[in-house]
Amino acid sequence: MIRGKVLACALVLASLLVTSVQGGNILVFPVDGSHWINMKFLIEALFARGHNITVIRAADSWYIEKTSPLYTSITIQSTGMFDEVYMKTYINRLLEILRQGSTFARLKLEKEVWDKAVEMFDKEKEMMISIIEDQQLIQSLKDTKYDVYLTDPVLISGILLGHYLKLPLVFNVRWTVQSEGHYAIAPSPISYIPLPMSELSDHMSFFQRVYNVILYFVTELQISYFLAPNYNALCHRVCGPEVNYFEIVQGADLWLFRGDFVFEFPRPTMPNIVYMGGFQCKPPKPLPEDLEDFVQSSGEHGIIVMSMGTFIDSLPHDAANAVAEAFAELPQKVIWRYKGEKPSTLGNNTLLLDWIPQNDLLGHPKTRAFVAHGGTNGVQEAIYHGVPLIGFGLIWDQPDNLSKMRARGAAKTVDFATMDKNSFLQTLKEVLYDPSYQENMQRLSRLHRDAPIKPLDNAVFWTEFVMRHGGAPHLRTESYKMPWYAYHSVDVMLFLLAVLLLIVFTTYAVIRYFCCRLCMRRKTTKRE
Repeated sequence: MIRGKVLACALVLASLLVTSVQGGNILVFPVDGSHWINMKFLIEALFARGHNITVIRAADSWYIEKTSPLYTSITIQSTGMFDEVYMKTYINRLLEILRQGSTFARLKLEKEVWDKAVEMFDKEKEMMISIIEDQQLIQSLKDTKYDVYLTDPVLISGILLGHYLKLPLVFNVRWTVQSEGHYAIAPSPISYIPLPMSELSDHMSFFQRVYNVILYFVTELQISYFLAPNYNALCHRVCGPEVNYFEIVQGADLWLFRGDFVFEFPRPTMPNIVYMGGFQCKPPKPLPEDLEDFVQSSGEHGIIVMSMGTFIDSLPHDAANAVAEAFAELPQKVIWRYKGEKPSTLGNNTLLLDWIPQNDLLGHPKTRAFVAHGGTNGVQEAIYHGVPLIGFGLIWDQPDNLSKMRARGAAKTVDFATMDKNSFLQTLKEVLYDPSYQENMQRLSRLHRDAPIKPLDNAVFWTEFVMRHGGAPHLRTESYKMPWYAYHSVDVMLFLLAVLLLIVFTTYAVIRYFCCRLCMRRKTTKRE
């Protein structure tokens, strides 16, 4: 009897093991640059589960390798949107404009951002059309019978191809083609949810809410009159005139969201959103011997780590000199990832490196602070390891990310436009010597780690869930198919108002009728 139970249990476990290692076919359409770093972590985890992965890349891709043991690549013979020279020239120009710090410079910055966005969309459009017109490639993709399609919805091309191939659609997402991901599918009351880039918290004053509402309508106008017509024109060309690009975005089966509610402010969500904030974080590995020796030489003072992310590997000369001069006045040792010209004010306590093992350094017990640009990956690594932030918040979502950390008392920001040695040094000292910053960040770290399953494991499970079931329509709300007036129940409210008015009018008419009849009877009685 016991042997029979043991055998049955063994068979069940064996069947589960077979199911877990049975490989599926996954088609990936990634975004280059730092977004590829996020996607690659997920690809590595899926590859370890035995899945066959195919990655579509541009011929001049910056980060996405043509040959990899993790995947088979399909190279599109067209210009990508993230070539290295293009992006670095663009970033350096933006930093120069920010450093000028004037209203006119800010307007120039916004104009350049818009011009670059138009250029990128034109390149993306050309690439998308070249893919669709390559019938041999399309037929090959259809014949492979992929189980799931994984993409980053920050670009429209990946979304459209997934819809065109009619594959279950999974997003590795924080931003969509037009805004932060939640705004596409989840209720987002602007009374307490700050708009992206507003740098507001969820505790807004009256005038902050006024600003939030104005920003919302300005954003909606930009989307309606500038973005949507271009996106829909491409969507109609690829998928047919009856298809709306935003409905494709909202119709995705699963949203693997690169955030969590340690990082994000509390807000409504949806069943098909799976939070995997910090999924790229891992325990630190031992440092190379020379780097470990430098760290240990800091003694009780510890070290400061500085890195400006994937795109920013240098600063304008005056800014770099101010940063280096401030570091030189501290007792801490500094490890700075920097590829620009060596600052003339660099101190003996500062080590410049082309590349640093950022995760391992942040996880080192001697690390006291992290000076960063404020990108999502760096902020989440700082949360994971409990290291307080000093942030510049230069471009894109960086100021908004830092504002979230600032609201939690775990970060301090520096105004890049007006920064000098004294202001930067003062900020460094505040974060280093005020224990509240470290205590608050370590509290966030404990909250982030206190979960029943690791974020990456959770993302892999739900991706495989979509593969096993051919999608996840039971998790997807159908609200995106409703017109705006039905979604907000405007038609229902107008109907109920009409019914109410009809009842009031009918009641009034009936009462008036009987009153008139009663008055007439009284007049007749008096005459008699």
